[in-house]
Amino acid sequence: MDKITLEKLEKYFKITQEALNKVKIKDFNLDNINSKKIANEFLDMPTRYFNDAKYFKEKGDIVTAFAALNYAHGWLDAGAKLGVFDVKDSKLFVLP
Repeated sequence: MDKITLEKLEKYFKITQEALNKVKIKDFNLDNINSKKIANEFLDMPTRYFNDAKYFKEKGDIVTAFAALNYAHGWLDAGAKLGVFDVKDSKLFVLP
């Protein structure tokens, strides 16, 4: 299918919301680096993109909403892959 439908958009809202709900900040140790700050920044970005997606959906711009959801989930996957999030679900995240 090559169209972004409201049904597809809703599917990705559910997936990304579920992933956001499962993220737990991981405490990791790096010399001279505030791990909590990094982890919180990695969680802040997908939260903002998720909220942007809601805004664009409400405005009827489902293409931009879909793009924002993809950015949100990309940040979640990056955080999981880098190990700043403590996640175990390989269906929702790219795991290390």
